[in-house]
Amino acid sequence: MTTETKLNLNQETIEKLQDLIRINIDSAKGFREAAEQLDENILGEKLIQLANERDRQARELQEYVSVNNEDPVDEGSYAAAVHRSWVKARSLFTGNDTYAIMAEAERGEDHIKAAYEDALKEEPGTAMNDILLRQYEEVKSIHDNVRDIRDSLKS
Repeated sequence: MTTETKLNLNQETIEKLQDLIRINIDSAKGFREAAEQLDENILGEKLIQLANERDRQARELQEYVSVNNEDPVDEGSYAAAVHRSWVKARSLFTGNDTYAIMAEAERGEDHIKAAYEDALKEEPGTAMNDILLRQYEEVKSIHDNVRDIRDSLKS
């Protein structure tokens, strides 16, 4: 993005972008922590790729916030950090069960998907709509991928 593509965003839109930045950061951290818990290299590598995609989405939104003379958030939410700690503790009792880890990842994906759906409802026709719609399609794709991996692990 260049300054020529600067979008003049209102404060409400910037706040919505800040929320989406946080949730992308939370999702990336969640994928990385899930990858650390898994003994499976191939699945762990896939989760790292998904984390990198979430980081890319967060950076893209941060650029739009920055060019509108606002400081973009650069960390996730406290609630998500608490949830990740709970998942780690629970994994100690379940023996890092791959299905349980992927079920939690899918639950997180439900959350980010809903956040994008809300943003698109609240921001229809705005300058950010095309960007959010593109990111939402990427979110849905990752959500479906995580769900399919989880379902393939059912015994």
